[in-house]
Amino acid sequence: MTTPLYELTVGCYTQVLESTVGFLEKGLAHCQSNGTEPKAIVASTLYEDMQNFYFQVASLNHHSGKTIEALSSGEFNPPMHAFNHEAQDGDYEALIAETQANVALMKTQSAEDINACAGKTIIFKLGSREMPFTAENFVLSFSLPNFYFHAATTYDMLRMQGVQIGKMDFLGAMKVGV
Repeated sequence: MTTPLYELTVGCYTQVLESTVGFLEKGLAHCQSNGTEPKAIVASTLYEDMQNFYFQVASLNHHSGKTIEALSSGEFNPPMHAFNHEAQDGDYEALIAETQANVALMKTQSAEDINACAGKTIIFKLGSREMPFTAENFVLSFSLPNFYFHAATTYDMLRMQGVQIGKMDFLGAMKVGV
């Protein structure tokens, strides 16, 4: 049995984006109840040579929403907006809104349209370098690993700040049944 491209993309992205909205909202509530400035979390890092919280959330949104666009356009570029230092000083609520917008984007996708992209070429453009992938290989070897990395890092950064979240908050609504 093969897994349709729709389930590999929209199905996986939706589950984790929705759970991310949930733990981001818990993070905001934590800030409000503890008198913590949400901008402090937005600027926080796990380690000095690592990208900050803003970058993590912006990147998980990029690796989901822009991958859906790339399935049609055939081109994917790095999340340059994630490096925008002015935006990195932005508010926490904007990150929640961006993630909610990606949930909404996923809900507008049709299985027929996404599955029709199977076998198409996606070119990952990084400056003058171009790396061609099939849609499936791009999703499985680049997009999903990056998406999950940034989602887990976002979760970990909130845990580090003392936000009361657990593994089930990360997993979200699983697709149970046979």
